[in-house]
Formats: sequence, structure tokens, C-alpha cells
Amino acid sequence: MDVTPTASHVSSRTTTVTAIAGDGIGPEVMQAVQRILAAASAKIAWEDAEAGAAVFRRGIASGCPQETLDSIARTGLALKGPLETPVGFGEKSANVTLRKFFELYGNIRPVRELPGIRTPFSGRGIDLVIVRENVEDLYTGIEHMQSAGAAQCLKLITEPGCERIIRLAFALTQAEGRKKLACATKANIMKMTEGMMKRVFERVAPEYPDIAASHIIIDNCAHQLVIAPEQFDVIVTTNMNGDIISDLAAGLVGGLGVAPSSNIGDNAAMFEAVHGSAPQIAGKDLANPTALLLSAVMLLRHIGDFAAAEKVEQAVLVTLEEGRNLTGDIAAKGQGVGTTAFTDQIIANLGRDSSEASRQYQPLKMPVWPDVVWHHPSAHREMMGLDVFIETEQRPDALAQSLQAAAEGTEFSLTMIENRGAQVWPARTGKPFLVDIFRCRFMLDVPSEGKPSDIASLMGRISAHHHWMHVEKLQRFDGADGYTRAQGEN
Repeated sequence: MDVTPTASHVSSRTTTVTAIAGDGIGPEVMQAVQRILAAASAKIAWEDAEAGAAVFRRGIASGCPQETLDSIARTGLALKGPLETPVGFGEKSANVTLRKFFELYGNIRPVRELPGIRTPFSGRGIDLVIVRENVEDLYTGIEHMQSAGAAQCLKLITEPGCERIIRLAFALTQAEGRKKLACATKANIMKMTEGMMKRVFERVAPEYPDIAASHIIIDNCAHQLVIAPEQFDVIVTTNMNGDIISDLAAGLVGGLGVAPSSNIGDNAAMFEAVHGSAPQIAGKDLANPTALLLSAVMLLRHIGDFAAAEKVEQAVLVTLEEGRNLTGDIAAKGQGVGTTAFTDQIIANLGRDSSEASRQYQPLKMPVWPDVVWHHPSAHREMMGLDVFIETEQRPDALAQSLQAAAEGTEFSLTMIENRGAQVWPARTGKPFLVDIFRCRFMLDVPSEGKPSDIASLMGRISAHHHWMHVEKLQRFDGADGYTRAQGEN
């Protein structure tokens, strides 16, 4: 796999970065970060842009005006404050829109114990990174109402999506001088989707013999993060899993107010505070800019300005160590100061070194992905049958009788009916609670390498008596079934 560094060594040129202040406390923390970076002589020029609540109110459903998208397309870099997704207007999250639009497939969330911030986990030496796939999984947002009372969401996992995030995780592990990478999935239950992540990880891992690669079930991973978080170095996982455990991990070291993040893609990168917009304290000089500031440190390293990144990070650590002039959320009770005073203290500490050594970061060598429509051809494909999803109030036996009659004289035979994943016909021991959505499996009497001629006939007969929502082909690729069985189906 070809790789390319995301940044070269520090140069004298100025880098233009799109600045999206965001909502609520966003403008205050953005101003604080820009002051500190200027004081640290970071060579950044800011191009201001807008996204979030104010954009939604103007009737732009994505929350991102074209001018903002154009700015990021030009600069390839963004620093973003918190965005609100208002209730009652607007559609998609503006955060998700930006990640999707620029294919920011890798979400990187460092979690490190910080001096002076006391938590129940202080002294454990927590220092890990969660690498989350950022554009696939349930977050594709493909949802449908199957009936008035039943909804479905499509969990979409692809082989290249898995490989991209896994190779990014290995590259990050190397760039930060780390030694261990754990892949966390729910492959024991979702053997095709989450299982794909596990299989790709195990295929790629031997290319990185210097890194100890392991797999862990995601619920055990969450458990171990609370029991012994110091055991982890880097964790790579799917989108929803990563969303949950990255917030969990941030809670171990002080919460989202001190948690930085980056979103990385082939052509752009966005660095953001993942905490909320905190409208209740907006404009009151109370906000803590640490999360956005540490995200800016990640930005500096991304563009190759390692000296400025180290200078800013050390100033933050010195400020936290000394415990003077901290914002109210991290200060001793009754001793908090405002955003401005905290910012002034960090600026005053620029050039000082803390007792906490920084990692020796190297440029992150990103995989280079071809600009093609990815396709994984199979040598042999067979169609085995159909799953037809039907809305009905009929009991399973009556439904089966009707569907058997519909299939009579076609190439298909009804073999199974399930409800919410459990087989209900032919009847098995137990009595599952039934809802009005049934998955009805029709298998071909003889598997077909082409398109069976009776699909239209079968669906027409079903339509004459039942309301169906959608149909899934049951296929076998190179001798392996591309579909799962219902609970209880043999």
C-alpha cells in the first residue's frame, strides 16, 4: 500500500485554515485559541466561515452554506467549534454533513490523563487513542418506517471502509511511537458487518509486525476501559462503537471539555471540540477553551509545525500543573476564572516545559486511495432465494398458508418466517412477542447463477394479498452464504 505523509517538516510558509467558530460558546473559545496560536508564532492565516444554528435558521437544511464548503475545499483544513443541531428546524447534523461531504473517514480521539484534573482514574497513566470509522455504519442515516410502528436503520459496512480506517490506525500507531493496536467489534453477533471489520483487520495486521495487534469484543472493551484503561494504546473500531467509547474514555480523564479530536480524509482534515455549545454560559467569559486548543495542537502537528504544537501543549500542561487561573469547570471550588484570564495564563506560560513529556511525533503517513468506484468482484455468484418483508396482522400460521399458496407453481418455496429476528414459522419452542413486520424467506428450489424468471410472478402474487415493504436477494459468493439465519432457524 502506497503511503504519503500528511505533512512535511516545518516550513516558513503560512498555512490557511478555515475557522468555524460555531454556536454558543464557540466564538469565545475560537478567539481564545487564535490568540494563543498567534502568541506561539504558529504560521496560520484564518479564513472565517459559518455553520450551525444560524445557518439552519436561514433555511439551509444541511446547516452548512456553500461558502463554507468552498472554503474548506480551498484550504483542505478546518478548525471548528461546537455546532448546535436545533430541535424543530434543520435536518441533518451540520457536523455529520461536513464529515460526509469531505469524506473525513477517520475520527481520531486522543485520551490522556492531564495534570491537575482530578478524576477517579487519576494516577492510572491513561494515554490512549481511539480511531473511529467516521462515515459508514448506522451513521449513513439510511432509515425507513416499515410500518407506522416499526422502523429500520441500515448498518452499512464496506471492505474498503474497514481497510481505510484500519490502515490509518496502524499509521497513527507508528507515527506516535505506540506499540499496541486493538480492533474492537461486535463480530460475535453481527458476523457480516462487524465481522468484516475483524476480518480485514486480521488480513492487514501482518503487514505491521512491529505492532502488537489484537481483537476485542466491544462490550468487553468498554468494560476494560473502566477496569484497566491503562492497558490500551490505540483502539480502532466502527462508527457507532467509536462514538460511544470515545465519549466514555474522555470521561475517564475529565470529560469532553478537555477532549480534542480530528477528522481525517484524503483531501481535507477538520479539527474540532466535541463538547456541546453550552448556550447557558455563552457570552459570559466562562467557557473552557482546552478541548479546542488541544484540537488545534493536533492541527499544528498535521501541517508539520511540530515546534509550535509542542510549545502550546507544554504551556497547557504547565498551566494545569500549577493550578492557577483555571476556568471554573476544572479549578478548585470557588477559584475559577474566566476564559480570558485562563487564556492569558497559557500565553504567559508559552516557552515553559512541564514535568509531563510530550510524545515524539512523526508525520502521519496516510494511505493513498485511488479515485475509482471500488468494486470487489466474486468469481462465482449464486442466487439462493428472497427475503420479503411483509406488514400484516395475521398470525404466522395463517400468513404461511397464504404465502405457500402464492409460491405454488413458481421456482420458490417458503422456508421460514421470522419476527424481530426470531423464527416464528415453522413454530419453535417459546412464545415471542409479535409485531406487524414479518421477514418471509423464500428459497429457490434450485440455486440460480442468473436471475430467476419467477421473481416478478412471485411478488405479484404476494402483492395481491399482502402489503410488502422491501425485498432482499439471498446470494452466495464464492461458496459462502451472504445472508444470516434467524434465531432458531436451522
